[in-house]
Amino acid sequence: MKGIVFTEFLNLVEAKFGYEMVDQIITESNLPSKGIYTNIGTYEHSEIVQLVTALSKHTNIPVPDLLKIYGIHFFPILGNGYSHFLTGVKSGFELLESIEHYIHVEVIKLYPDAELPRFENRRLSPNCLEMIYHSKRKMADFAEGLMRSAFDHFGEKVEIERENLEADGSSVRFTITQI
Repeated sequence: MKGIVFTEFLNLVEAKFGYEMVDQIITESNLPSKGIYTNIGTYEHSEIVQLVTALSKHTNIPVPDLLKIYGIHFFPILGNGYSHFLTGVKSGFELLESIEHYIHVEVIKLYPDAELPRFENRRLSPNCLEMIYHSKRKMADFAEGLMRSAFDHFGEKVEIERENLEADGSSVRFTITQI
């Protein structure tokens, strides 16, 4: 997992809960990196799981909620750092429909070792999109936060329904309806 995911998570924790919380969750976690991250480095997915779990323990905020909050926070970071992915895009649906066939293709060119989730998209109507998320990392909550923030970016209101297709969360159907 790319380091920017870790550095921005720790920035969010510091902004919301203070530096002491950042230090505490790093100290309590058994991190091979020792909590030292660079944006361009690559780190084990298990480290973000440990950090989010530790934060949940201290804040009493459930892990799924923390991951959604983080996804909401992370979208503008991606938008600023990779603004060319938003150039000419007119809607949240248009952006989401470009993930698999444009954005992820370009990400792999930049980071050949990136392990990205896979999305299957199907337009159910002009105002309804079905996205099926597949990832062994099981971070659909983070993906949902990113989606919500993307629609906020375009000033669009949506309802997002979820259905686990696999009990472990490795495949999740999102049905997104503009309202």
